[in-house]
Amino acid sequence: MRNRQPAPPKESARRQWLAGMLALAAGTVLLVPAGSLAAPVDDAVKDIQHEWEVIRYQAPAAEREKRFEALAAKARKASEAYPGRAEPLVWEGIVVSSVAGEKGGLGALGLVKQAKALYESAIAIDGSVLDGSAYNSLGVLYYKVPGWPIGFGDKAKAKELLQKALSINPRGVDPNFFYAEYLVETNQADQASAYLEKALNAPPRAGRQVADAGRKDEARALLDKIKGR
Repeated sequence: MRNRQPAPPKESARRQWLAGMLALAAGTVLLVPAGSLAAPVDDAVKDIQHEWEVIRYQAPAAEREKRFEALAAKARKASEAYPGRAEPLVWEGIVVSSVAGEKGGLGALGLVKQAKALYESAIAIDGSVLDGSAYNSLGVLYYKVPGWPIGFGDKAKAKELLQKALSINPRGVDPNFFYAEYLVETNQADQASAYLEKALNAPPRAGRQVADAGRKDEARALLDKIKGR
């Protein structure tokens, strides 16, 4: 009796059978459609993002440092789970920066250096992700951290990075607020009001209601301070 080769499935299953045979011929297990891994990393980032804004704007001050530290460990796992993606690195940097902000003083310098490296790694992959947040957050570090010999602070570098973030997201609440804050801290408060007004009129971000409200409250307070109200 002659050996007979099994016939491939017909009609509706033909394409699936052919794809399977091509995968076997190429020595692969599965051909994954481009972008199919986007959802898991996006979900991980959104989870960190939401937890951060709840801690930042709704948690009692006494709880923030410990909660940010726990979130930093979670963000580290996300960065490790999705190597080559800039978004988790940006958010890990934001969380680490937040831990540093809660600690304060020279004891936080190691953390801000860690955050700086995370932002730089994200920019090396794709600085435009998350509306240029890596440029914005790195710029904030450069104007808040002391300069040499204590730290790496550099007002000129801060301006360059913050303006880059504004060029990517000119209507965003964060880049307008932080550029205004930079102007105030560099004795240019007369120029800051226009950016604070833009921050207050920034379009809402989907799923970021808590962060939007909190940042606009900060913008309003800074504007009142400038105008002596």
